[in-house]
Amino acid sequence: MTATNTDTPMQETQTINVTIDNAIHWLEQNQHADGYWAGQLESNSCMEAQWVMAQHVMNVPKDEKYDNVIKSILSEQTDDGSWAIYYDAPHGDVNTTVECYAALRIAGYKPDHPVLEKARKWIFDNNALPRIRVFTRFWLSLIGEWPWKYCPALPPELIFIPSWAPMNIYQFAQWGRATIVPLCILSARQHVVPLPPDARLDELFPGGRKTFDYRIKHNEVSLFSIEKFFIIADKFLNTYIKSPIKPFRELAIKTCLEWITKHQDWDGAWGGIQPPWIYAIMAYTCEGYPLEQPNVLMGLEAFNTHWRIDKDKGTYLQASDSIIWDTILSLLAYLDCDITPDSSETMRRAIDWILSKEIKVKGDWAITVKNTEPGGWAFERANQLYPDVDDTAVIILVLAKAKKYLDVETNQRIDGAIKRAESWVRAMQCKNGGWGAFDKDNCKLLVTKIPFCDFGEVLDPPSVDVTCHVIEAFVMLGHNVQNDPAMKRALDYVKSEQEPEGSWFGRWGVNHIYGTAAVLPALEALGEDTSSEYITRAAEWIVKHQNGDGGWGETCASYMDDSLRGKGPSTASQTGWGMMCLLAVSPEKYEKNIRAAIDYLGRTQADGTWFEPYYTGTGFPGYGIGERKDVTQKKGFMTQGKELARGFMINYNMYRHYFPLMALGRARKTLTL
Repeated sequence: MTATNTDTPMQETQTINVTIDNAIHWLEQNQHADGYWAGQLESNSCMEAQWVMAQHVMNVPKDEKYDNVIKSILSEQTDDGSWAIYYDAPHGDVNTTVECYAALRIAGYKPDHPVLEKARKWIFDNNALPRIRVFTRFWLSLIGEWPWKYCPALPPELIFIPSWAPMNIYQFAQWGRATIVPLCILSARQHVVPLPPDARLDELFPGGRKTFDYRIKHNEVSLFSIEKFFIIADKFLNTYIKSPIKPFRELAIKTCLEWITKHQDWDGAWGGIQPPWIYAIMAYTCEGYPLEQPNVLMGLEAFNTHWRIDKDKGTYLQASDSIIWDTILSLLAYLDCDITPDSSETMRRAIDWILSKEIKVKGDWAITVKNTEPGGWAFERANQLYPDVDDTAVIILVLAKAKKYLDVETNQRIDGAIKRAESWVRAMQCKNGGWGAFDKDNCKLLVTKIPFCDFGEVLDPPSVDVTCHVIEAFVMLGHNVQNDPAMKRALDYVKSEQEPEGSWFGRWGVNHIYGTAAVLPALEALGEDTSSEYITRAAEWIVKHQNGDGGWGETCASYMDDSLRGKGPSTASQTGWGMMCLLAVSPEKYEKNIRAAIDYLGRTQADGTWFEPYYTGTGFPGYGIGERKDVTQKKGFMTQGKELARGFMINYNMYRHYFPLMALGRARKTLTL
């Protein structure tokens, strides 16, 4: 759809200048005194529901925030009685709804309460209970509402498998690995803290528990397939758990506990994300650690720190902490608007803070990447053992751009940090030329076949969005395809991932608009001919998907319905991505489209920023393998629809701010306004 804009050139100039000035003022007003920015990371109500269930499992007394945590769960129930994975999802999520139902029963809500009556009707109407994922089964088992024998077994002996052997824990993605280790303890102990009689979920089993089929419904698989082997092996492992003879079981649990303790972050959480954090503190208490034990106490208190978001709708538990990502992208927006650190104390504070967060210790990545010194940055403030390539690449880019405006001492710090970071990123390049987020060549499909892995993503393979951020960073350091074989391999990988219609899949943002917006600026920076067929095809795809109001939008449902790629209500963040695509390819050719987008952002800005309830960040698309998948081929595919029951979607509250600001800054420099 072609957008139109009828403003005069003078009006357009005033619009873009005022919009940029307002957005910069908003950043100035919202910077923390330490120098960082941090927006809320919104996800779904499983975060709060699981905390309520965990408090029961650990016998943690209700505290001052408890009622407000319950309030947040109630606030997110949809009109049909369900809870959803993302805003405006076409359907509720069976897992979130069942977990929220259980949490509310624990909190004292009776089955005849209108909230639970409505939720229960939805659960029955959608045959939800037999369809729940493994994680939800684990939670119901922990509170005595699901038999452990119908959950996949996770033997703690996994910790003994050497890193060179199949099925070792380092073949799982960072988030999966950190979650599996504590779950191994809970699974091995088949830990149960039953609900009191008046809180049990009997009403969810109207035919009685004895007649309910708790078994996992597996897809049809060949008798001689790997999947069938693991299904049979899982039955054996569940039998083994009950055996009185388990020669290495106690040593395995002790080793898992040691691994957990070594991986706890200074803020009390694990890996910078909610799942390993909440399972780790339960694993401790399962093994008899008191609530006052330092590691347990740190874990419990973490919810009272930056993980906690208090709003009118209640108290929310963030699934992660996007502080470094938010800070570095805000700095990039300043630079795109021609604001430099020599004239901005705000930027200097932010750069100092970023430099202070450099990681100088080896993490899990060093298990598979040998003879490489640490360097780089994490996504979160306290995650020392899991730096990621994406944050590190953007930080290299920003520091390399900013250093000429800074003093000698700061430049020396920057030079050292960039040198270490570049060396680390180069060592993390995968065999196919791309980069994953946390690990190198984390692509072993074998681990996705085990019954446990019916959630999110189990692997962390290369993605074009991360790879293109590395390309941009390395170009800024003077590298190109002519003088750097790593860049040539990266470019070849990116080209190989293009969709026939011209777009690129978005692994870490929604979806093809995000992926394409990562690629096209990188190709421009690399010096690719932007009039070439494959780049023009990408730009035309972006133009084709511009909305009539001048913006761009893409629904999370596009991860399961190819016809929805590039389609959805306009958002500020996705409009910024669309603009940056066209600005990178040909500002002159696409000037009309860019000006319409500028007008859209000017019209929709309020109080210096933008309102954006839609989720445009991606944690997991829900494919299991961590990369794009042909969703038209249903054979062997995980059970999810456009509600993304196996996915994890995110509303980064600052995406609505710095991405449109970047685009506006680039447009002001590029167009004649």
